[in-house]
Amino acid sequence: MKEMEISDKHLVLNAREGEVSAFGELVRRYQSTVYNVCFRLMGERNEAEDMSQEAFIRAHSRLGTFDVERPFGPWIRRVATNVCLNQLGRSGPVMVEFDPETEQTMQDPETHPERLLIDADRTRSIHGAILGLPPHYRAVIELRHYQELSYAEIGDTLQIPISDVKSHLYRARKALANLLREDDRST
Repeated sequence: MKEMEISDKHLVLNAREGEVSAFGELVRRYQSTVYNVCFRLMGERNEAEDMSQEAFIRAHSRLGTFDVERPFGPWIRRVATNVCLNQLGRSGPVMVEFDPETEQTMQDPETHPERLLIDADRTRSIHGAILGLPPHYRAVIELRHYQELSYAEIGDTLQIPISDVKSHLYRARKALANLLREDDRST
């Protein structure tokens, strides 16, 4: 018989009591999600790894502030997003690195190799264009389209009103479309 999985809530409570393995399990459960948030915001593998580590360190130090009646996933994504936005605010422009393995896109095994190349090229273009956006636009695109958060959740994550979330998304999508059109013209 399979052992019942311990809830995130219980892991957080146990981690607050000093149980290292409880926090380790939270890291195991959310490391891919946190890394993906960091990679899409930072655009470079080593930076994403550093920011992921920093997000978990910051989360661990702030476990006491986490409301255990809320889901852990959105909270840890918010921590990761804020860590990255803080770093982007300090570091300036981002160098683009594309890693198809990191993107973890699901591919149909029946797909022809030509289609895979076209899809990979398009994914690379989209990823590069997203990295060309200002950090606050990059964040709303990441949270809405990759993390599939609601407007309210994005507002909570970024600590901005829903009207600003909608405005940022509109402007980010418009800028993204322009960057992709420019990219299409240059190829």
